[in-house]
Amino acid sequence: MDALSSDTPNKQQHAPEDNGAARLQVEGLACRRGEEFLFEDLSFALGPGELLFVRGRNGSGKTTLLRTLCGLTEPARGRIRWLGQRIRRLDDQARRKMLYVGHRDAVKDELTPLENLQIHQGLRGESSTLDERLDALEQAGLSGREDIPVRYLSQGQRRRTALARLLLSPAQLWILDEPLTALDRRAVAWLFERIAAHLEQGGLVITTSHQSIDGLPEPRILDLD
Repeated sequence: MDALSSDTPNKQQHAPEDNGAARLQVEGLACRRGEEFLFEDLSFALGPGELLFVRGRNGSGKTTLLRTLCGLTEPARGRIRWLGQRIRRLDDQARRKMLYVGHRDAVKDELTPLENLQIHQGLRGESSTLDERLDALEQAGLSGREDIPVRYLSQGQRRRTALARLLLSPAQLWILDEPLTALDRRAVAWLFERIAAHLEQGGLVITTSHQSIDGLPEPRILDLD
């Protein structure tokens, strides 16, 4: 495995790779919670077809890092560029090339899976046909539950509703925080297949998980401990 970190990853700066194909570039990144730094001097580059697996104990800053990479959290210092643009100043086209699915499902309880997909796409400036949305939900294992309010679904079904977004978005970079949470074995296998296909097509994936990802292509590893 291609380790990005050393035995002391929070203290040592790692130079970004000289990779002309890199789409995501991180330089000297530091994030903190209150007065305490979660990590410092973090640098790396990620290009098409690459999978980055972020590891660390609870509280090490995995979710903070992922939220910072997609511009939802302000870093203490450092620079992030996606498709050559600063992450906090992305134009609409560059922003649509990035998709974040957090460890919270971000689905509305009063809406159905079908409605949740449509609302999410609308917020991103994307669109799809009814048949495309139904097909995405079917692939995600939600056939027959498309019109049931999310409040009546299991945690695994809620998670699948969120992950169905991957099938409809044109995003090149997927940032997935604990995507395996509440998924059964069949759903995990389905998600691994989708991630592998995305990588084969030149996509980029950054993910965290407390569960094994042995079914995925060989990842690069970033340790935050």
